[in-house]
Amino acid sequence: FEVAARTKSFAAAAKELNVTPAAISHQIKALEEYLGVKLFVRHHRRVSLTPAARAALPELHEGFQTLDRAVDKIRSYGEERLIVTVCSEPLFATKWIVPRLHRFYAVCPDAEVRLQASLHTVDRARDSAFGVTDLMRAGIDVSVRLGYGNYADIQPQRLMGLDLVPMCAPELANTVSSIDILRQLPLLCDSTLTRFDEPCGWKEWFKQQAYDAGAFRELRFGNGLLAQEAAVAGQGILLGSRDLHQAELSAGKLEVVLDKPLNCEQAYYVVSAGPGQERSIAAQFREWLLDEANKAA
Repeated sequence: FEVAARTKSFAAAAKELNVTPAAISHQIKALEEYLGVKLFVRHHRRVSLTPAARAALPELHEGFQTLDRAVDKIRSYGEERLIVTVCSEPLFATKWIVPRLHRFYAVCPDAEVRLQASLHTVDRARDSAFGVTDLMRAGIDVSVRLGYGNYADIQPQRLMGLDLVPMCAPELANTVSSIDILRQLPLLCDSTLTRFDEPCGWKEWFKQQAYDAGAFRELRFGNGLLAQEAAVAGQGILLGSRDLHQAELSAGKLEVVLDKPLNCEQAYYVVSAGPGQERSIAAQFREWLLDEANKAA
């Protein structure tokens, strides 16, 4: 049913499953009789979904994806497959983990790191309900989470702090000599950082400088990667992390202006299932992350 619904063709489904179109038609008819509901409307050379089939299809897709993850997780326990699934927010995954991955493979050449990026790794509440069950349900071995480090049943390990400084493209940096001038320019912000219990954005930066900014123009972006690209393009001043924008700073694409950091209460934490539940490859990757952070400190 899932293949026929996805391809909207019994012939295409038969080709994908390596059976005959008649076999597909027979199986669909048997399923419809079993459920007591029509699933397809037959047309010449194609089929379309009934309302009942359309309603069920998204959950079927999700179910198959969950099953695939479960099978991969079972397979990963085999000694011959050293798979570790890692998840972090997009900016950290792209700008901090990816550039260093070759060093992990140097010490563990048989490993396979499956890196995912998700904003669900940002814990906006001071006390997070995230726990071991959530890790396992998502099929994640190691997660780098941004937040306060307070979890239900996980002992997090602090990876690195979050200190934000104004930075922008060099041509714009040449015009910024004071906070008064900076305030008049478009101020770029990663909106995920402004939704914490204790926000860390431009309003907080001005407050830390004891500067009454009044109204200012703030351009918000859905994640730090988008905000960074806007800054590199000269579209405004970014409140960003030296650690996460180091490549752009070193390449001269960005420059720090008015070197006055906002010291945020939030930090990046490494979490995993912990002793007794954590596989050895996951423990090895977690320890490698901590070692890399210590080297960069």
